[in-house]
Amino acid sequence: MGDRGRLVIPAELRERAGLSEGTALILLETPTGLVLLTRSQLQELVRGDLAGLNLVAELLAERRSESAADDAA
Repeated sequence: MGDRGRLVIPAELRERAGLSEGTALILLETPTGLVLLTRSQLQELVRGDLAGLNLVAELLAERRSESAADDAA
């Protein structure tokens, strides 16, 4: 960590990871520590977490349930 709070990534690691000057990085805080990802890596992570979910159907079911509860009141 640099004196201005800048994170220094060694050249060898930057080369292996395909990082170049200006590459946008995202720093995530997790319960087990910090994770540094590129935007594409974060997109893959989120897509993997959402795979198989039908968010639209879940939202519609929730709204129908709320509407039914409002109608019953």
